[in-house]
Amino acid sequence: MTTKLLLTDARILAPDALSAPRADLLIEGDRIAALLPPGTRVEDAEPFDAAHRLIIPGLVNGHTHGHGGLSKGAGDKWDLVALLTHAPWISGGRTTREKWLSTALNAVENLKKGCTAAYDLTFEFPCPTAEGLDAMAEAYAAVGLRAVLAPMVADLSFFQATPGLIEALPEPHRTRAAGMRLAPAEQITGAIAAAARSWSHAARGIRLGCAPTIPLHGTDGFLRACRAVSAEHGLPMQTHVAEARYQAAGGAIRYGGATLLEHMDRLGLVGPWFSVAHGVWLTDADLALLAERGAGLSHNPGANMRLASGIAPARKAIRAGVTVGIGTDGSSSSDNQNMFEAMRLAAFASRLWEDAEEEDWLGTAETLRLATAGSSRLLGLEGGVIEPGKPADLVLLDLRHVNWAPFNDAANQLVWTEDGSAVTDVMIAGVWKLRDRVVLGLDEAKLADEANEAAERLRGANAEVRDWCDAVAPHVACHCRALARGWTRTRRLLRAD
Repeated sequence: MTTKLLLTDARILAPDALSAPRADLLIEGDRIAALLPPGTRVEDAEPFDAAHRLIIPGLVNGHTHGHGGLSKGAGDKWDLVALLTHAPWISGGRTTREKWLSTALNAVENLKKGCTAAYDLTFEFPCPTAEGLDAMAEAYAAVGLRAVLAPMVADLSFFQATPGLIEALPEPHRTRAAGMRLAPAEQITGAIAAAARSWSHAARGIRLGCAPTIPLHGTDGFLRACRAVSAEHGLPMQTHVAEARYQAAGGAIRYGGATLLEHMDRLGLVGPWFSVAHGVWLTDADLALLAERGAGLSHNPGANMRLASGIAPARKAIRAGVTVGIGTDGSSSSDNQNMFEAMRLAAFASRLWEDAEEEDWLGTAETLRLATAGSSRLLGLEGGVIEPGKPADLVLLDLRHVNWAPFNDAANQLVWTEDGSAVTDVMIAGVWKLRDRVVLGLDEAKLADEANEAAERLRGANAEVRDWCDAVAPHVACHCRALARGWTRTRRLLRAD
């Protein structure tokens, strides 16, 4: 028998996010059944008093990294180059349990801040493993979040992939950097195919994906193989494309003047199954290509500013017809999983273009739609709005919280004022996953204790690697900044070049 739940006397965000009228909301099983006038009697429905609550569709995180859960606060004055240089100690040396733990931390923070699904580009070195992917999927299942779990893969290291970088390093750094290798391409794509054949987590809302991490980090044969295994098993794909200026410059060198996206398109990777993460340095032609192919873009403004990458052309992408969502990025690159903050920063960033006028800015209702329906489309989900027939993925906020005193405008306050602290309850597929601010699937205190123990162990295990990364980082920064200056086809920074 299908269970019925009636949420009564709430304010409910309209599909266009322009209003939040009072209504009762009927849930049957895992779906929204009806929006009803307040006080409607529904036979056999369990009542839930939602007075003083605003109900919104669950926010959907268009781009994150579960392996970042144990790495929050790892760096200060880091750009993307510094982050990639330090990646061996930030994310290295993890046990299978620590991979579960990091992902669980990521999932809990997303849930408590009003997120019901996430596109997670996770990482294992030197190759994805069945045990690791299962552990990370189990972490999402324990918390209750929907997810696309897409292992980040490459057959070239950061040092191999960046044109001229190894040659620019002094000895002995050059020798060590040249010796840092990932698994062979066939082993990596074989591991993804094996995981796809045995994947048992789809029934719990966790889908396997494939994420060739950065186009420069893959040989052409490897990128084609990633597309082939994804096509065979119906896996969505997401890639960091033109996140930083040095990458755009490196792509032009490697690909004879073609942009990173143009080259990926020539290899057959760009289509409705594909989304770009970041896309800061995409050209207008790149945006037109994304739209033509039915591909998407996750706009991650917090990380783009945190890592000095620039401001992504979100408005241009929308006007070109690209499906745009919003993401937080990982907690090693943006340090939290707060989609309310991501929305706020997306709206702020749209106002910083020197030639932008009001019609170019992201309004609050539009920004909400990007973070719900837009990101849902990136993940291949059908939700993102509160309408009959849609999944019952819902977030309840306390209208007596100081963020909402007084209640003036739902969209404006969700984007400008809310920081996640008014979230009281979260429902996913008609089942409560957060009740009265308590995660129902696991013990947060035990999770925190285990996280601190793991962090202490990893600090010791990775100490020597960290020392080397600290030593090589200035040389890497010098080379990549010089490389970046060669890219002049787009401008994405506020300072004059």
